[in-house]
Amino acid sequence: MTVARRSLRTERLVLRPTIAADADRAFAIQSEWDVARMLRMASFPPDLQEIRRWFHDQPREWLAGEAYRFAVEREGRMIGLVDIDEIADRVGSLGYWFDLAAWGHGFAFEAARSAVHFAREDAGFEGLKSGHAVDNVASGRVLAKLGFSFIDTVEVFSRSRGEMIDQRRYALNFTT
Repeated sequence: MTVARRSLRTERLVLRPTIAADADRAFAIQSEWDVARMLRMASFPPDLQEIRRWFHDQPREWLAGEAYRFAVEREGRMIGLVDIDEIADRVGSLGYWFDLAAWGHGFAFEAARSAVHFAREDAGFEGLKSGHAVDNVASGRVLAKLGFSFIDTVEVFSRSRGEMIDQRRYALNFTT
């Protein structure tokens, strides 16, 4: 199923499909250790060329139905990213990260709620999965508020931390 690239709006945010020009701002956000350490797949310090390649490929991923990534903007400035990737059998993985200055204002929940609605209504998913490092309690609160159910805790490699970490995994089923 082809899903049109379009922006989503919430009360305070605009979620728009990412573009290659977002890479430099993403690099700045991920240059904060407190942000990067919560991202399992990010390198730290971040690699600008790697981030630029990743953002350059995102429109293709969208058109191929491999991933849907949104730059989250507040008052015209990118403050983070919310995405759905690892898509298989009409289930995707919800992820999000935000500028340190945006933490504690409810933006992650607001953006993620919009992405969940997009997954269900626009992309026709049957559900979503997600996860967070056990020491990222705030992310766990966001997932609980969204209605995700805790599944288990597994050990995974954190690229940003360079070590194995415990990750809490969750699922949200749209068909029940």
